[in-house]
Amino acid sequence: MVLRRPPTLRAPWLRLLTTMAALWFAPGPAGADPGPLTAEETCAAVGGKLSSVSAADCLSFRMTKSGESRHGRAILLKEYPPLKQRPPQARVLVLGGVHGDEYSSVSIVFKWMKQLDAHHSGLFHWMIAPLVNPDGLLQPVSQRVNAAGVDLNRNFETPDWQAQSRDYWQRQTGSDPRRFPGHAPLSEPESRWMKERIDAFKPHAIVSIHAPYGLLDFDGPPTTPPKRLGRLTLSPMGTFPGSLGRYAGLELKIPVITIELENAGVLPPPAEVQEIWSDLIRWLRTHVHASSSPAKGK
Repeated sequence: MVLRRPPTLRAPWLRLLTTMAALWFAPGPAGADPGPLTAEETCAAVGGKLSSVSAADCLSFRMTKSGESRHGRAILLKEYPPLKQRPPQARVLVLGGVHGDEYSSVSIVFKWMKQLDAHHSGLFHWMIAPLVNPDGLLQPVSQRVNAAGVDLNRNFETPDWQAQSRDYWQRQTGSDPRRFPGHAPLSEPESRWMKERIDAFKPHAIVSIHAPYGLLDFDGPPTTPPKRLGRLTLSPMGTFPGSLGRYAGLELKIPVITIELENAGVLPPPAEVQEIWSDLIRWLRTHVHASSSPAKGK
C-alpha cells in the first residue's frame, strides 16, 4: 500500500520534520498555502503522506530543490550523470506524480532511484523528478490537479491549445474539474518547470508514470515502441490538447513512454516493480541513443 502510515524515525531532527509535517496536515481549508518549503521540509511531508516512502528514504537521495509548486513546495530533482570513462550517453527524463492523487506513480520512482543509487552504470544520463505536483499530493485529501485546480497534463503549449483545449474539456469531459486545462498554456509553475527541464536537458526519451489504467502508452517519432513492460502491454491512448504526449512526443519528436500502473493507491509487488524497470532499461538500450536528435526546445 502507499497510503498514510506512521513512519519509524529515530533521529531527533527527523522526528522534528515529522512533527512539522503533521502540522501541515492539520485540518484546514483545502488548498491552504503552507508557504515555501525546502527540499528537506517537502521530504518530511512526503514521508508523512506515503507508506512506502519515509522522510528518511526521501532525504537519503539528497535531491535538490529544482523548482517550486504554486504553493512553494519543492519540486525535487536528482541527476545520475554518465560516468567519465563512458562516451556521451542518451539522456532520459523521468517524471512521477504529475497527478497528485496517483500515489503509486510517486512511490515507484523512489524504488527505481534506489536501484540507480546502488547500480548506476552510466549507461544513461538520468534526470528524475519523483513528484512534479507536490501541492496535489500533499493536500489533506490528495487531488489530481495542482493548487490552482489545473490538470498539468493538459497545460502544455501545443499549437491547438487556444483553439481546442477549452472545447475539448467541455465537450469530451463534461467540464470535469479534474481535467481543467487552465486559462492559458503554461499558466502553472509546475508545467513551466517541466518545459524548462525539457528545453535545457534535451532528453532523448521521456518516461512519465501515471495510474490506474494498467497499460503502456507511447507518443513520438516513428520508432518501435515497447510492446510490454512487466505485465503492462502497449495500448495507445492518443493525445490531448496540452498533454505531454502531444507537446513532447508529437511536436518535439521525443519518444514519450507513459507507464499507467494498475492501481493509483497500491504499488505493484516488488517483483513487478523490478520487472517494469528491467524491461524499460532493455528497451532504452536498443531504441534510444545519444546519436539520435534530442529536443531543440521552443
